[in-house]
Amino acid sequence: MKKFIMPILVAFSLPAVAQSQEKDSLTLRRLADEVLTHSTAYDNLHTLTKKVGGRLAGSPQMVKAEQWGVKALKAAGADTVYLQECMVPHWIRGAAEEARIISKRRDFIPPLNVLALGNSVGSGPAGVTAEVLEVASFDDLEAKKDQVKGKIVFYNYHFNPTFIKTFHSYGDAVKYRGQGASRAAKYGAVAVIVRSMSHAANNFPHTGAMAYDNAYPKIPAVAIGLEDADRLSQRLKDDVDAKVFLRTNCMMLKDTIGHNVIGELRGSKHPDQYITVGGHLDSWDVAEGAHDDGTGCVQSIEVLRAFKAAGVKPERTLRVVLFANEENGTRGGRKYAEVAKAQQEKHIFALESDAGGFTPRGFITTVDAAEKAKMDSWKALFAPYGIYDFDEQGGGVDVGQLHEALGTPMAELSPDSQRYFDIHHAANDVFENVNKRELELGAFGMAALIYLVDLNF
Repeated sequence: MKKFIMPILVAFSLPAVAQSQEKDSLTLRRLADEVLTHSTAYDNLHTLTKKVGGRLAGSPQMVKAEQWGVKALKAAGADTVYLQECMVPHWIRGAAEEARIISKRRDFIPPLNVLALGNSVGSGPAGVTAEVLEVASFDDLEAKKDQVKGKIVFYNYHFNPTFIKTFHSYGDAVKYRGQGASRAAKYGAVAVIVRSMSHAANNFPHTGAMAYDNAYPKIPAVAIGLEDADRLSQRLKDDVDAKVFLRTNCMMLKDTIGHNVIGELRGSKHPDQYITVGGHLDSWDVAEGAHDDGTGCVQSIEVLRAFKAAGVKPERTLRVVLFANEENGTRGGRKYAEVAKAQQEKHIFALESDAGGFTPRGFITTVDAAEKAKMDSWKALFAPYGIYDFDEQGGGVDVGQLHEALGTPMAELSPDSQRYFDIHHAANDVFENVNKRELELGAFGMAALIYLVDLNF
């Protein structure tokens, strides 16, 4: 009997799989046509960036962005839109930063282009003037620890150019931004200057969050543009008596109220099961937050709009979340996970877009073996749209909180990363640097993945 059972099963299963893939292919084509023809993502992004602008947690622009999010989700056709309160940090930059080289020479030295790192303390009105100790790494700092006291430590650690996926370069270098101040303060440094987390051919400094180890004094911390980092490094070699004057005016105020903005499209079969898709609504104050993460927000809203417009009714409730405070606290992601756990919600999957609005290449994922096998079986469905890379493990920062709390399978859209760190956390992260077609292809890819997960997980 066994000799006959297997051929019969294969004979019936192969056509069934083929029919299912054909049906899915047609649905994906319908979603693609809808997004590429009628998407509102680009117009939504224009409103968010140009009428709201930079929207750091705790700022008036944060409140305006939340109001924008509610309106955009309602316009997209969400069944329900609401705010989820959370307390967020309130750090302000204050007046523009100043940094310049002080030399006994009589040559003209232009000011250094710097930005205070997020959550840093200020220098005080008098600023800080001190000799500069350049270090290439934390190991180099340890080797020179006896030279640190009373100096400004300059972390001149370069982005590794050999990584093809530039997020690997970021992951390698970002520890100097995050930990550098306290590591230097441990040995008596009075401030730190950190080479920007970028390999761009420009002089924009890139801000970003840092954190203090409370065991050591809190000292001012700034990022410096790459051209000025190289100029400072050369000057220190040529002018051993040179000092740097640094003044920053930032401060941390009391926590204030922020909100996750949530819109839902009710599930047709399992409304008490959830698939989350989102991006973070906050951005750094020095730019418009277009790629980081305005694109992720408008792509997530577009997923909901495209489902409605294309007549795709999800079996599970689709929940779009515009997360608060990813940049300098992750309070929104943590609050969302906390509430989901407390209410014993059943979360099937969580997808995030927070890697820019560039051409989509694939998804990074954290799923079990069976779920990964299903996702691999969908590669042929994505291939016509240039989406092919499902091999890297990981997920977004905000949905990562849900994964940690509930074990929810998660993914993040993975666009081409080559240009992302030209603009990340810098003043040139503006609407004009987003390509409409690339943005929409990413939104389609997210909608396609959610459609397939909804039917198969």
